[in-house]
Amino acid sequence: MSGRTRMALSAAAATLLASCALLPLVSPVSWLIQAIFLLSVQTGVGMATRRVPLARPLTVAAQALVALMLLTLTFANQQAILGVIPGPEAFSHFAELLRAGADDVSRYSIPAPLSDGIRLMLIGGVLIIGLAVDTLAVTFRSAAPAGLPLLALYSVAAGLADGAGDWLWFLVAAAGYLMLLLAEGRDRLSQWGRVFGGAPRTPGGDPSDAVAPVRTGRRIGVVALGIALVVPLALPAMNGGLLDAAGTGVGSGSGSGGTISAVNPLVSLRDSLNVDEDREVLSLKTNTDDLSDLYLRIVSLDDFDGTTWQPSKRSIQSVPDQFPTPIGLGPDVRRAQVETTISAADWYAQNWLPMPYPPSGVDINGNWRYEPLGMTVVGDRRQTTRGVTYTVRSLDVQPTAEQLANAGEPPVALKREFTELPDSLPAVVAKTARQVTEGATSHYEQAVKLQEYFAVTGGFQYDTDVKVGTGRQAIARFLKDKQGFCVHFSFAMAAMARSLDIPARVAVGFAPGTPQGASSVSVGLKDAHAWPELYFEGVGWTRFEPTPTRGSVPSYTVSDSPGSTLPDVTRPSQSASTGPSASPSTSESCAGQKPELCASESPEAAVVTGGDGPRWYVVLAWVLGGAAALLIPLAPMLWRLRTRAVRLGGHGRAEADIPLHTLAVWQELTDIAWDFGIAPDDSQTPRKTAARIVRLGRLDPPAAASVHRVADAVEQVLYAPAPRPVAGLAEDVRRVLSDLESKVSRTTNLRARLAPRSSVRVVWDLSDWWINVKRRAAAARPTWRRASASGQRG
Repeated sequence: MSGRTRMALSAAAATLLASCALLPLVSPVSWLIQAIFLLSVQTGVGMATRRVPLARPLTVAAQALVALMLLTLTFANQQAILGVIPGPEAFSHFAELLRAGADDVSRYSIPAPLSDGIRLMLIGGVLIIGLAVDTLAVTFRSAAPAGLPLLALYSVAAGLADGAGDWLWFLVAAAGYLMLLLAEGRDRLSQWGRVFGGAPRTPGGDPSDAVAPVRTGRRIGVVALGIALVVPLALPAMNGGLLDAAGTGVGSGSGSGGTISAVNPLVSLRDSLNVDEDREVLSLKTNTDDLSDLYLRIVSLDDFDGTTWQPSKRSIQSVPDQFPTPIGLGPDVRRAQVETTISAADWYAQNWLPMPYPPSGVDINGNWRYEPLGMTVVGDRRQTTRGVTYTVRSLDVQPTAEQLANAGEPPVALKREFTELPDSLPAVVAKTARQVTEGATSHYEQAVKLQEYFAVTGGFQYDTDVKVGTGRQAIARFLKDKQGFCVHFSFAMAAMARSLDIPARVAVGFAPGTPQGASSVSVGLKDAHAWPELYFEGVGWTRFEPTPTRGSVPSYTVSDSPGSTLPDVTRPSQSASTGPSASPSTSESCAGQKPELCASESPEAAVVTGGDGPRWYVVLAWVLGGAAALLIPLAPMLWRLRTRAVRLGGHGRAEADIPLHTLAVWQELTDIAWDFGIAPDDSQTPRKTAARIVRLGRLDPPAAASVHRVADAVEQVLYAPAPRPVAGLAEDVRRVLSDLESKVSRTTNLRARLAPRSSVRVVWDLSDWWINVKRRAAAARPTWRRASASGQRG
């Protein structure tokens, strides 16, 4: 098998291995079989055209044309000429499929169904990446830059996936890239005969027992890959890393320790809810008669810095059999025990467990942990709710308005933590809160006035089409425009309550679903919701509902308020049906049109989750990542420029410095010729090598004279008893470089600068270094054994 054939097959294999990272995104995975076949045909066309041979651009054009015809035959044969030749109708059909595929990507959760649009995006993407890899690695003989399209393919897959098995797909993609590099190294080294056969395994051994450079390179690649996987575990990382065991900020281990980090637990919820159709998320069976108050709480957001609401870092423990009494709940508050059995859909993969609040116990199988302060249960070791059935025992707390109005001061530590507001919060927030609650005689009355202001009297509208503001002025803009989603209302009320010294946080989960019978409830996507929770001593964390037309207004906020203008307390948030909705209405719950607004920390998803700009470490990470993305492709060029500067730079005037400088200049001259396509031949003398460079490079007389002058100086160093110093050798090399640049095309010049062939010497130097290390270790081993034996005898 020729080197080019081996390289082409390795490029195709590397592309397919990187494409495996896309497998978790869709179901079924039959698209991969089609991609393998089409990529094989595309690769075969490239192998055939290179044998003709065609010019490199024509080779790439032929492969691209065949790939287009294959896609036409597969996806648009009815609109094409003779079934394979794309015309205007075929391109229009491609555009329609891509638009449909983009809609499907945003509509379905992972794994998405394999629609024609998604299949075109997957297979077309694999063919494009495969063409880019084949072009770089095989057509232009530069395998290192081919890692960039492979990295792009893996990055897209990793960014869309839910994180499960990221390390496995990374290993598979990295193995394909290493295989490609080794194939290129083997192809290059095979052109040099036995010169690069390696050193003997033992000092003084038979040269035929040499270590193969390819085997050495393979070992180095495995070691480098292992370092790339292991080192990040020992280094500080931002919000986890590739091998983060939990994926949600949950500490590893099965004991009672660990923490929940301040990362957003709602990302998986956002991914699951980001669909248009009202699919059933959870089905409930409960023994309570009041279904209008059956909210399912996922997690509370209690850390507010002016731009972001997120859960604080909390300690976690094993899930207890009986949960403790909720913080602040006194014995004189009426309560009822409720038992609810919840079944999650097979597609709903949420790390946090939806439960009625406050829970008093849960029966569930799997790896789950308990966070006491928020009374939440979170999955450990990538445990999710997918297909899980569990039973929750909870309390239906029924305080009276009098109990809330007479609530005492909360504990100092709790009040300090949950009334904290950043200095950057606009003054209009606190000012509006004071105006709205003017005349209130207790925190309870202030809370009721805030709820009524948002839900009824303030002129606010629930609008799913409003553009979400970002930054520190977002709440102020919401109070001015008076349009938004559930998170606008809940986040704004929580911030205003804190400005009045009322401890507040935001809960995220599901509003009451659609009753299916006397004790059954169906919770759909459109029931996703966010609401504020305020703390009252003696009652604990208490739900309020400021979002108009959503959820149900708590009875304790209207029972003792005769003059209240709040709507009926039995107002549930229900979907029309549990089936798909043909045209989602903006009057549905906060997730009806844009569910991510109830479950995301991104700037596009919540009124206060944006910022005036990313944090400094995020900016630094992007800057460093961008610098790395630029420097890695330019590394061969930078290495050659540095090497050339060293070889042609100043040198000592001593007699011993003359040979070293002359040989370095000669090495640079031959490497320059190599970069322009004149491969070195170490079997020839310097004089014959110079003549070969002049002939193949078609050098002008001045440049040819410079080459011969350098060759003569090298022969002096190699053969003369006392070599004479020759001045101007560096200028001779620069003259040759200038002449070669003027003789070749712009493409060849660009290749010689950006991807110089002589940069392969880095790999050879690394291989030689490793062989020398092994040789020294083998030589030192008998000495260690003798020293150890002597110590034992002593």
